[in-house]
Amino acid sequence: MSDSGGPDVTQELRLPWDDDPDDLYEHAPCGYLTTLPDGTIVKVNQTFLSWTGYARGELIGRRRFRDLLSAGGQMFHETHYAPLLRMQDDVHEIAFDVVCSDGRELPTLVNSRLGRSESGHPRAIRTTVFNATDRRRYENELLTARRTAEESEQRVRVLQQIVADLAAAPTEAEVAEAVLRAPEPAFGAVSTSIYLIDSERDEIMAVASTDPTTGNWTDMPRSSSRAVARVAERGDLHVVGSLAEAEQHFPDLAETMRRSGRNTVVLLPLTTGPADEQGLAETLGVLAFSFTEERRLTDNELRVVRLLGQQAGQALDRARLYDEERRREDRITFLAETTRVLDEKHRLLPRARRLVERLVPAIADWADVRLQVNALVLQEHAGAPAPDAGLLADRIATVAASGAPAFPSETDKLDCAVLPLTARGRVLGTLALRTVDSRPGDPTERIFLTDLAYRAGLALENARLYEQERQIARTLQRSLLASDLPRGDSRFVVETHYQAAAQDLEVGGDWFDAFLITVDKLAVVVGDVVGRGIEAATTMGQLRSAVRALASASEGPARLIEGLDRFVDRVEAARMATVAYAEIDLTTGDLTYACAGHLPPLLHEPTGGPAYLMQGRSAPLGSRAGDTKRTEHRQRLRAGSRLLLYTDGLIERRARSIEKGFEVLAREFARRRDAPLPGLTAGLADTLVGRDHADDVCLLCLTLGTEERIERSIGADRVQIALLRADLRGWLDAHEVDPVCRDAVLLACSEAVANAIEHGYRDDPFGMIDVTATVTADSVEVRVSDHGVWQGPVADVSRGRGLQIIRQSMDQVMFDRSDGTTVTMRRKREDA
Repeated sequence: MSDSGGPDVTQELRLPWDDDPDDLYEHAPCGYLTTLPDGTIVKVNQTFLSWTGYARGELIGRRRFRDLLSAGGQMFHETHYAPLLRMQDDVHEIAFDVVCSDGRELPTLVNSRLGRSESGHPRAIRTTVFNATDRRRYENELLTARRTAEESEQRVRVLQQIVADLAAAPTEAEVAEAVLRAPEPAFGAVSTSIYLIDSERDEIMAVASTDPTTGNWTDMPRSSSRAVARVAERGDLHVVGSLAEAEQHFPDLAETMRRSGRNTVVLLPLTTGPADEQGLAETLGVLAFSFTEERRLTDNELRVVRLLGQQAGQALDRARLYDEERRREDRITFLAETTRVLDEKHRLLPRARRLVERLVPAIADWADVRLQVNALVLQEHAGAPAPDAGLLADRIATVAASGAPAFPSETDKLDCAVLPLTARGRVLGTLALRTVDSRPGDPTERIFLTDLAYRAGLALENARLYEQERQIARTLQRSLLASDLPRGDSRFVVETHYQAAAQDLEVGGDWFDAFLITVDKLAVVVGDVVGRGIEAATTMGQLRSAVRALASASEGPARLIEGLDRFVDRVEAARMATVAYAEIDLTTGDLTYACAGHLPPLLHEPTGGPAYLMQGRSAPLGSRAGDTKRTEHRQRLRAGSRLLLYTDGLIERRARSIEKGFEVLAREFARRRDAPLPGLTAGLADTLVGRDHADDVCLLCLTLGTEERIERSIGADRVQIALLRADLRGWLDAHEVDPVCRDAVLLACSEAVANAIEHGYRDDPFGMIDVTATVTADSVEVRVSDHGVWQGPVADVSRGRGLQIIRQSMDQVMFDRSDGTTVTMRRKREDA
């Protein structure tokens, strides 16, 4: 019996500490795993098996813990989890997605502890795995709530922007335009209309609408019985919540709503103050916006709508009272904004194009910018109609020579202003424009246009200097990259591409290299040094040299990476650099590779799809993770295989997961499987990155065998001719074309490209020239194409022999000028 007199039930209880310890372990509320230091699973509890669907025999001794993770989790395991565990012996609350036996992904939180022997050597890793499904769901709910709050904040920001636009709008029309833009982004309206009151004519004028077909879009007397007039007379907000309500109070509005499919209309008077201030508030117009569904506005939304009406009314009042003053303020704002907008474009032609786009139609209906760059005249224009070409040319010549602006007068036949674009005391070109509300002789207008031209001149000169410095920086970057890649070997072809960050003048740390270790062994490598600037570039060069030196002495990629670990102990700037290194036996096709913290290479064999090489992975160089042993992997490549090495700038984006980046790269690489190797890496960069990217991009593609067809696209720059000639010479030598035929083809091709630059792109330094060459058993055919407008030769006796040289060098020459100019040339091989 118990002390209280009742039955003693404690004898029936089984205390928790009396439970079977094995049962506690197997059915714990979390998963337990015990692994060896290399990650091999040696013990796992039933809870983890139940969650994931695996059988115990499928895991113990057969799988590593990282093998159960998603692709992104495996990368995080290598770069963060494993190094942290080795350094501090435990990690806490690491989020991983575990791939279950049926392929689904289980969100988990992982805690691990590394056990060591008495001598400090790693013995085993004990890991607890917690099911984070509910937590992930809760986080998603929080994100939904945050998104709702952000939408409300977005509405406030839109209205704040509209209020700012109202404050800067100098005329009634611009105020109306600003008000017209508010309801759609702020409240989700589908159409908006605005009416203004003309007190002198005692009318309400229809000023603007996002969809005039949805309303009774005509002017009306203020005494009209229409809904707009009645709301304007009353001076207070009115919401027509349904079609039935409209039929009862506003028959004209009901007909319009029925015809346009609207079910709710908001009629907002634009007043100079609150509606309850009788005698003080004046109604200046009405804003009407509608919804397709029956919409009930909340009290908060109604307060915002009323505030919008007051702000718009006050802006209209200010526009009427202070039109000229606000016009001057708007000019100042326009100048500042134009300067900011021009600074967004760093290159010369885009900045000139942005200038004319900024002027037309904001202040001008036609504008023309002409710049003198060395011997070229670059021009950008917008708007219409253009003035008389002869009069304009004479005026531009006068202004460019004198450096003084020329403004139109009342009797001037040329109805536009021409202003010099000057910077640092030098005339760069001219700006001609015809303003929308031109007032000849107005001194304020002349001061404004002069200031505009001066700011534009400085912006354009800065763009010219930027391009000059950018070209110097790019030249420096490319000079630091490997330029002596092996070529002319029929057993392989290497194609590379380097693209620097679009808006950064500093050199970066991405690099590539390819070289022959022996006659029959080729090495390829891509790496990424942390940081930017001269130090990163210098470190890049040191690493490249170290790789070449170690390749001849080391026994495979793993030993080479270990040698680089020792190297970075002496070169601190190289610490945490990543490297993907591979060696290819050209006689057997065996590939041996290792990745030190770098993204996995992508392999596409002649059959099947592309696959990432996920073996042979370890931490970045000098990561001090405690494990200095490096791994490598070997597999045999079939003839025709293509191997792609790349840096993280190609696929990593803040707005998407790395798995998505891997997927996009594999898809694009597969799509180009049968494309010629030349241009392949550049094409991948254009598709995945574009030309306005914040990170460097470096690619190296290796294929086995020599391409039968060579295709190149070069800029209209004579410097490119020598580069093309060297590339074409190596390709011809690889196909064992006899020297006589080879030299004739090189000479004819060089002359054809020079003609395209001189005659097709004389006024366009940014033109592109396409060169295609094909070799057969008996001949070599070359095609050179441009898309310029052919112009005759200039008066220069030293030129004019290009076509004669081409005809004398080649057996057949054909011209096609249907789209630009295409020259097709064929030369018979002497050994045929």
